[in-house]
Amino acid sequence: MTQRIALVTGGSRGLGKNAVLKLAERGIDSLFTFRSREEEARAVVREVEQRGARAVALALDVADSRSFAGFAQQVTEQLRQVWQRDSFDYLLNNAGTGLHAAIEQTREEDFDALFNLHLKGPFFLTQALLALIADGGRILNVSSGLTRFALPGYAAYASMKGAMEVLTHYLAKELGERRITANIIAPGAIATDFGGGAVRDNAQLNQFVAAQTALGRVGEPDDIGDAIAALLSDELGWMNAQRVEVSGGMFL
Repeated sequence: MTQRIALVTGGSRGLGKNAVLKLAERGIDSLFTFRSREEEARAVVREVEQRGARAVALALDVADSRSFAGFAQQVTEQLRQVWQRDSFDYLLNNAGTGLHAAIEQTREEDFDALFNLHLKGPFFLTQALLALIADGGRILNVSSGLTRFALPGYAAYASMKGAMEVLTHYLAKELGERRITANIIAPGAIATDFGGGAVRDNAQLNQFVAAQTALGRVGEPDDIGDAIAALLSDELGWMNAQRVEVSGGMFL
C-alpha cells in the first residue's frame, strides 16, 4: 500500500499537533504548518519520528492567501523529495485562533482577522491544494460546538465556523467525481492553550464546562486527536458531507 500522507495546518501546537501525533501512531506521515514558532515545529517532527513516521514542517500564515501558490509549490517539492510522490491523501484544515467579544464590542478588524484565518484562508488554501490531493482522498475541516449552541461572546468566531460547515457540503458535492470526501469535526471545549488556555487554566470555567457535559469532564486533546485519526481511517471512507461533534455531550 502506498504510504499515506496528511497535510495538517496549525500542526505545531494544540489540537493540530495532537492530530499529527495520533496519525503518526497509525503509520500516517505528515506535512504540517506552523506560523512562527519554528523550534516548536521541529520538536513535533522529532516526536513523529519517535513514533516511526515521517513529518515535514512548513511555515505558513493561513490568513495570508497571497502566499498559497508558493506554499503549494513547496508542498510539491517536499512530496517529491521525501516521498517520491506528486500527491497527498488527507487535508486537515485546522489552523485557527479564538475571539471572545460580545457583538456590541467586536471590532471590525478582529472580525476581518477571523474571516481571513477561519474561512477565506481554508477556502483558498484548499483551492490551491486541490491538484495535489489524491483522487479518493479526504478533506477534514474543523468547526466548533458553538455552531450548535450559543454562548455570549462567540458570535463572530461561531459565524466563521458555521460558514465552514456549509463549505464542507459544497466540497463534498463538487469533489465527488474525484472520490474525495469532505467532512467537518466540531470539538467542544478542550483543555488546550486555545483562547489563552482559559478552559485548561481557569478552574471555575473548567468546572462549569464539566458540569454541562454528559460525560462529566472537559475534553482533552487526545479526545480530538483520536477522533480525527478515526475520521480519516479507511473504515469511514463512505461517510461524506457530515458534521461530527466530539464534545462528550456538551449542552444536551
